[in-house]
Amino acid sequence: MTRSMAKKVSWAACLACVVAGRGWAQTAEERPVFRIKVDMVVHSFTVVDEKGRYVRGLKPSDIRVLEDGIEQRIATFAEGNQPPLEVLPDGSTRPLIARSGSSGQAGELRPDLLVGTNVFILFDTSNYMYRSFVYASDAIADFIRRLDRADAVAVYTFSRNLSRAAPLTRDRNLAIQGLRKAVAGDDAALYNALLLTLRDAAQVPGRKVIIVFSNGPDNASMVAPDDVRALAEDEGIPIYVISTNEVNKDPISSNVFQRISLRTGGRAYFAKSWQKQVEAFESIRESLGNSYTITYYPRNNPNQGFRRITVEIVSDVGKRYRVYGRPGYRPRPAF
Repeated sequence: MTRSMAKKVSWAACLACVVAGRGWAQTAEERPVFRIKVDMVVHSFTVVDEKGRYVRGLKPSDIRVLEDGIEQRIATFAEGNQPPLEVLPDGSTRPLIARSGSSGQAGELRPDLLVGTNVFILFDTSNYMYRSFVYASDAIADFIRRLDRADAVAVYTFSRNLSRAAPLTRDRNLAIQGLRKAVAGDDAALYNALLLTLRDAAQVPGRKVIIVFSNGPDNASMVAPDDVRALAEDEGIPIYVISTNEVNKDPISSNVFQRISLRTGGRAYFAKSWQKQVEAFESIRESLGNSYTITYYPRNNPNQGFRRITVEIVSDVGKRYRVYGRPGYRPRPAF
């Protein structure tokens, strides 16, 4: 096993404990965290009609979820940044409430933490970005200001090393202050930085996405992009990429960006000009506001490899709709 894959497995184990600790687990004294295996799957997707327009207003009863062809029962459902709903066995819904009070102790489900999207912005400050550094910073700042009020945002920067410029916050001024402190660096270790950002994002409850703003080339990473993509895919964290390079100028990076974004439920944009970058950010913001997020507990499935997720719209008109989301995931190993 390579060092990167060993890290991926160990992180996956730790992340399983984190998820368990914020859900229905007992206290650490009653039930050691390392014995908990959590199977809850979080899946975000968008739905568009035949003209490419987002479809809004769907309800859990309009959606059919299959994993390897096995129909699943939706546990929670949310549209855009609306508060999540608990889906009852009879198909009705009710607001998601804390399981054991509201004091914030271990074992509780905090619905307030599940409202909005946790947006992690990963900004390339390597020497590849030297010419467009200021314009890129302005485009990111404008995106932060326009985020939905319920969203939280973190700003990370990278060249050879990762810098957490602004922690996850709903304070837009704090996030932009961290962004403005970014300084130009040297080599680019994009996939190292993306892996570390994924690790941080996976420990946060609720919905999260990562937006990579980069020129493209990576000349200093120790991990392979497919290892990073696999972790994001398994954790259900969409990755959006905005590249300031032209798609045909660096076909290797372009292909990697497209593969990572497609497989995780995000999208890749190639935006050389400031105006195109602003348009890409606006497209991402629109996607976040028009997405659906569901959770479910997988029914018995002997497949311990890649499990394919299929979301179907059950109405007659829904047969003409297209659903965009990650294609599936690999279950975490039991420890």
